[in-house]
Amino acid sequence: MQTPDAFDRKILSELQRNGRLSIAELSERVGLSASPCWRRVRMLEEAGVIRGYTALVDPAALGLGLNVFVAATIDLHRAAEFEAAIMKRPEVLECFAMTGDQDYLLHVITADIEAFDRFLREDLIHMPGVDKVKSSFALKAIKSTSSLPVDVASRSEIP
Repeated sequence: MQTPDAFDRKILSELQRNGRLSIAELSERVGLSASPCWRRVRMLEEAGVIRGYTALVDPAALGLGLNVFVAATIDLHRAAEFEAAIMKRPEVLECFAMTGDQDYLLHVITADIEAFDRFLREDLIHMPGVDKVKSSFALKAIKSTSSLPVDVASRSEIP
């Protein structure tokens, strides 16, 4: 697929704001008729630009109030095993391979400090290759979004 053009970026922006828009609503918002809009959405889905649709759930409504960022240093010979173990943990929202002093940065969410302590002591430190972990607790979220900045991805094509 070619780089998304201005219409594609408008479609992506609108769908990131509200993935439940009908094609009629979406086409009106981006300035296309329904058929070309629908074709563009299908093309973006088939190309993997749109990976799926989901509901954003309020963590506090589920009693998940503790966000922790964990820097992990591991034996890199066991990286694949570690990554496979991390993929199975629902409390790990994100995991990034990093440069610098740590090998991985994890975003973990739990109900409270006790639940995090259990995860840390009973699970994380026993995962394959884990050598050292360092945890930082988030005091509050200043900005939290799942929307990508599609408008800044390629400014040269934006009208």
